[in-house]
Amino acid sequence: MNIIFQTWPWYVSGFLIGMIMLSLIYFGKTFGMSSNLRSLCSMTGLGKRVAFFDFDWKAQRWNLIVVLGAMMGGFVAVQFMSDPSNVAINTKTIAQLAQLGIDAPNGKLMPDALFGPAVFNSPKGILILLIGGVLIGFGTRYAGGCTSGHAISGLSNLQIPSLKAVIGFFIGGLIMAYLLFPLIF
Repeated sequence: MNIIFQTWPWYVSGFLIGMIMLSLIYFGKTFGMSSNLRSLCSMTGLGKRVAFFDFDWKAQRWNLIVVLGAMMGGFVAVQFMSDPSNVAINTKTIAQLAQLGIDAPNGKLMPDALFGPAVFNSPKGILILLIGGVLIGFGTRYAGGCTSGHAISGLSNLQIPSLKAVIGFFIGGLIMAYLLFPLIF
């Protein structure tokens, strides 16, 4: 029972993801979270006004259950199985964040300066959340999928557009981490 409450090694998690991908390929399905946003918009009747949302969302019901399971699993993991004391953050990362005024999580999974409720008290924090949300939404739509869809499903199907998207995700992450993040904070 202890194995459920600890971090799994990469080779166990990777193997399980690989088995899920083989199952999805066998049944002719593709994995991705952002496609559910289109399904949700179609469910609300937006397909009557916008042609992009006019499709049979019921064929994607299984993927909506995946999202619901991911949300429930995240809640259970954080509320009942979380042990942030075993999270080891590199000392150089802690020093770099301290230079930006962000203290280490100290027994939590994420620093309060970035993810705590105080973010909603400052106009800068709200603006960062709004701009970030719009950029993520636009980027997901522009790339034709999210990181999980391209990196897990697209690459396992040997799709060149997914390879290009994943390379773009990494380049964007490096630009954010090394250039934009220090400017913003």
